[in-house]
Amino acid sequence: MAERFSSDTLDVRPGVSSVATAFARLGLTWDDAVVVSAHGRDLRTAVNACRAHPKVAVLTGPGAGPAELGAALTHRAAGRVLVVASALGSGAERVERVTPAEAAARDWGTAVNVVLCLDEARVLGAVRTVAGAAVGPAQWALDEREFEHRDSMITKFEVRALALARLGPRLGELVWDVGSGSGSVAVECARLGAAVTAVEKTRDGVERIRANAEAHGVDVHTVHGAAPTVLSDLDDPDAVFVGGGGRELPAIVTACARRARRTVVVAMAALDRVPAVRGLSRRPDSRSTGCCCSRPGSRRCRVT
Repeated sequence: MAERFSSDTLDVRPGVSSVATAFARLGLTWDDAVVVSAHGRDLRTAVNACRAHPKVAVLTGPGAGPAELGAALTHRAAGRVLVVASALGSGAERVERVTPAEAAARDWGTAVNVVLCLDEARVLGAVRTVAGAAVGPAQWALDEREFEHRDSMITKFEVRALALARLGPRLGELVWDVGSGSGSVAVECARLGAAVTAVEKTRDGVERIRANAEAHGVDVHTVHGAAPTVLSDLDDPDAVFVGGGGRELPAIVTACARRARRTVVVAMAALDRVPAVRGLSRRPDSRSTGCCCSRPGSRRCRVT
């Protein structure tokens, strides 16, 4: 209307939004929340935002309401609570706190205005200067000393910088870090706003990933198990980083390339593993695949 008639001719009378109202009922500020719409859109973007951030408001729609959101978050968003706000501003107004599993088990009807997904331990953040989702980190490809790791078993910062550039992690997307080790790539992807699942076959590795994620104030969903077997139970990713695999590397890369929506990046410790991955990247059923060698002192290589 402003384009057609000019803004000067319009009389705009603002009302309190459902997002602001819902947060007000809880006594919380909403200027630092991520607001995402699932109305007429793919629910996965909202799900990934909820997994990655402690304070999210989801505008719902048919087929993308509290039940569907709860089902997608159950077992994948530890510590989250859903606040379902219905019929706001009317005599039938309801604001209910439920777990994702409880939300998935109910029929919520058509009066839902907005669903808040909260990590209640972190909703009272510091006073912000810029409203909206948290500003991205000032640095990435952090020094190895920023992470706990075992015997230098960590993706070096130069390789991590290239991997992050190819992965392109961002808000609303899901990244797998397969053979995560210390979780350095997983943590950096989470710092850039993506939801992240880290797959690691050793128990002490899983604990190390969790410790590194906590130290950097991000959420990383950890899966203890060996790839490619455990990958079948995971949600489809937008991008995948493969940091380990040994003799299972070809099978892992094949499984990841079939599932990834955008790209797969593989880090290898030796050049002699490159031909097999390069061959897989040329298969007609694979996604865009890149690789780089990460052994200290070796020549660096990249396949795109």
